[in-house]
Amino acid sequence: MPTTLSQSNLPGLELIHRGKVRDVYALPRGHRPDGRLEDARLLIVATDRLSAFDVVLPDPIPGKGELLTQISNFWFARTAHLVPNHLLDVPLAEVLPPGTDLALYARRAVVARRLKPVPVEAIARGYLIGSGWKDYQATGAVCGIALPAGLKQAQQLPEPIFTPSTKAAVGDHDENVSFDAVVNVAGRELAEKVRDATLAIYRWAGAFAAERGIILADTKLEFGTDEDGTLYVMDEMLTPDSSRYWPADQYRVGISPPSYDKQFVRDYLESIGWNKTPPGPRIPAEVIAGTEAKYAEALQRLAGITLA
Repeated sequence: MPTTLSQSNLPGLELIHRGKVRDVYALPRGHRPDGRLEDARLLIVATDRLSAFDVVLPDPIPGKGELLTQISNFWFARTAHLVPNHLLDVPLAEVLPPGTDLALYARRAVVARRLKPVPVEAIARGYLIGSGWKDYQATGAVCGIALPAGLKQAQQLPEPIFTPSTKAAVGDHDENVSFDAVVNVAGRELAEKVRDATLAIYRWAGAFAAERGIILADTKLEFGTDEDGTLYVMDEMLTPDSSRYWPADQYRVGISPPSYDKQFVRDYLESIGWNKTPPGPRIPAEVIAGTEAKYAEALQRLAGITLA
């Protein structure tokens, strides 16, 4: 059965970040056989916290962290030929504090390289939806990229585009920015590597999903570099939290298609007139159950994995 964890508690480990969904701990650095220090590592725990409109809500989605971690791990493994990722092959039992319930963390925690984050959200869009649709309606462009006139909501773009955004703190909202803004904070060489990697992953994953009757409308990725400057994709990958997946048989141009994500929650929050600022409202049980079912269906259809 899926476990439920709203907030991790791992005494003896240094908590360095508690995000909207993930708790991140620094792991002690041991020594290699030759006496050199090991590379810096992290323990990343995906909790069942739920955020919507960049606000963490009071009610968790049971098992959501496990689902997100299994989807991410599935995609990390299948895209490693495109871009290296942050995962390390280290058993959790070796790094969890003594007395920790291994079953609670087994499917929701990973050991990863500690990297220097690239300070942008790397977003690829293949369809005109969400904030991209709003930008297009207002300006005819998305993140400074001019698009053909007359496009409709949810229409497929001529080519996928890279549309980065700023990384917001908890409670703040991300803001779409131009590619030049990424160059300003990361330098041109790194910005181009991030853009090219983002689009390569999106195209590959989009083709994979299409074979399973799912449209990958857009996705958000995060990247980091090691001490040698090597670029890695990190955090989460192609999950329903970071991507917009649509059932292909329900896709229509001109509407916002149903999706494998927290749309149940977004629709409920819109219906009650919440102002999208903290604190978030309580979520009814049937909305929580519907959201959990959508995450589980996405995992099963994309990866053939059922968490029983």
